[in-house]
Amino acid sequence: MVETLLETVKIEERDCPGGMKLGVITLDAPKSLHALTLDMIRAIDGALVRWAADSAIACVVLQSSTDKAFCAGGDVRSLRSAVAEQPGVVPNPQALAFFAEEYRLDHRIHTYAKPLLVWGGGIVMGGGLGLMAGASHRVVTESTRIAMPEITIGLFPDVGGSWFLGRMPGRSGLFLGLTGAPMNAADALFAGLGDYFLRQEERAMVLDALALAQWQAAPQANHQQMSRLLRGFSAPASMLPVSEVRANFDTIAALTQAPTLPEVVAAIAAYAGDSVWLQKAAHSLDKGAPTSAALVWAMRVRTRHMSLAQVFQLELIVAVQCCAHADFSEGVRALLIDKDNAPQWQPASLADVSAAYLDEYFAAPWDSHPLRDLH
Repeated sequence: MVETLLETVKIEERDCPGGMKLGVITLDAPKSLHALTLDMIRAIDGALVRWAADSAIACVVLQSSTDKAFCAGGDVRSLRSAVAEQPGVVPNPQALAFFAEEYRLDHRIHTYAKPLLVWGGGIVMGGGLGLMAGASHRVVTESTRIAMPEITIGLFPDVGGSWFLGRMPGRSGLFLGLTGAPMNAADALFAGLGDYFLRQEERAMVLDALALAQWQAAPQANHQQMSRLLRGFSAPASMLPVSEVRANFDTIAALTQAPTLPEVVAAIAAYAGDSVWLQKAAHSLDKGAPTSAALVWAMRVRTRHMSLAQVFQLELIVAVQCCAHADFSEGVRALLIDKDNAPQWQPASLADVSAAYLDEYFAAPWDSHPLRDLH
């Protein structure tokens, strides 16, 4: 059975032996690299809610219709337009709806009882990583390209980024958040964002194998079954690319060891080694929004001892405040609309980001939190 309530998301149930079923969600917006809209978020979440309560659904697969990308992030162009239509309104109603429902979906994925496989082949950025990071079974392939590049558009690594960046080895999550540096499959495995390395070309075979598997009523048994099946399809480790994060781990530690953000930013900017990956990372930080860098640092400190639900609750406040400040609209304009890659950040330098100004991003613009029921 294929459900086509929304052209950009296909909802499918495949029959398995013994009367069980496999739920398959396929993102199908190839022109935008499957960038998430609010309607897509609602379609995905609705399916997950229904399947959680359906005893016949053994497990769920979340994938895209193309090999080029799983999901390139949220539809920030539309968000920017919504903000422009209602200047000065905080929170912007459309931005609030988008982020609140996106984070609710991401939280659901983190806490989903049934096995949930995300096929993270191709580009996985921003909101796409939000869908993938919390899944119980995360597949990366030779084409996987992961990044949290929000610093380039005046946002911050949200969708639970404050949670999973802080749990990466050493201070690598801090570095990746500040620079938006890309990760490959080996990086994902090292950083804890991927679980299985499979060939991209075997995706259809994996889905067929899942549909032929003998599933049980108990979710825990099905988790083990899916793990065994994916291990059976694992590609040789010799096919893995070199992990830039692992190879440069000691250098990253040295560049980020200072106790203050200005010192860390200065150290990264002064990198004079041979790694092209680190050189590009330093360039991205140098060109990125100073306030975004400050938010990466502040979120790392503030969320250190928070629960997952508390992280998403704080991220929602910061996300809607980002939409109310100038850098988000300017960043999207420079990168995605005019494409001049010459954003005029406000403030223009890290030294000009005052503590009082940064505090504005943490001011809740409501009396009752929209995600207060998460736990």
